[in-house]
Amino acid sequence: MSLVSAFVPIWILTAVGYAACRWGLLGEAVASVLGRFVFHLAMPSALFLALSRMPLSGFAGRSLLAFGVSTATVVGFGWVGASWLFGREPGERPIWGMAAGYVNSANLGIPIATQVLGNVSFLAEVVLLQVLVVTPVILLALDRHSDPAGRVRIRRIASLPVRNPVILASLLGVACSAANLHLPSTAGASLTLLSGAAVPAALVALGASLHRTAPSRAEPAEPPELAELAVITALKLVAQPVIAYAAGLALQLSAPQLLAVVVCAGLPTAQNTFIFGQEYGVGEAVANRAVVVTTTLSLATMAAAVALLG
Repeated sequence: MSLVSAFVPIWILTAVGYAACRWGLLGEAVASVLGRFVFHLAMPSALFLALSRMPLSGFAGRSLLAFGVSTATVVGFGWVGASWLFGREPGERPIWGMAAGYVNSANLGIPIATQVLGNVSFLAEVVLLQVLVVTPVILLALDRHSDPAGRVRIRRIASLPVRNPVILASLLGVACSAANLHLPSTAGASLTLLSGAAVPAALVALGASLHRTAPSRAEPAEPPELAELAVITALKLVAQPVIAYAAGLALQLSAPQLLAVVVCAGLPTAQNTFIFGQEYGVGEAVANRAVVVTTTLSLATMAAAVALLG
């Protein structure tokens, strides 16, 4: 029952966003406005605070390596498979790969880690890996393909951390943690208030976008789109935790370490996937459906992991 309770708020807030858009309560641009608010303000604040307070020592190296192997494998396969299997354009492939392998380590990962693992220490390392390694790679690719000519410009790449609030906030958070710097209480309290809006706003935006992109009864979802969603779901909820389990066995992790790695790898697609897709105008429909479907079905993955390894 504790697992279900971790998922219920996610479903409720997504449904609220859908209903608000359906009833016209927030206007037609609600998904876009909320998405930009999350991307430029709320999400950077949340990442900065989380990383600035996270100790950079004492990492569980082998466990993080096992998780990293599963992430790299699934994201890479999704990235390439988007082209091979479904003919997705280069600009869409990073979102496809992210939907397949970028886990919801924040709003859903925290309650699940607390209830299943008893602490969030390993989850914090997963957050750091995704924010400092996976996210820059994804955003770099998206930024490159946002150029009309698709050119790789050194100056543009070098300036990406300054131009992108997610990467900039993450780097500043790590720098503050390394230097053991603390914000003044007023600034910290302000960022805490702003960061608290990241998750609910992202979920409401996700729900609103589902109404906006939902096919009508006269125009049902195309079979290729359903096939894409099925492949993404299988990669996220089956392949990634299985690969993490195999990597953990190969690295001789203890039973508690193995459970932590598999549970974190089995988390659903992060709503950041939808936010990034919306910000860059690519893969938005696939991203929002992937978030909803994997969030709904990942409860089974979590239950199976606990039953087998708990």
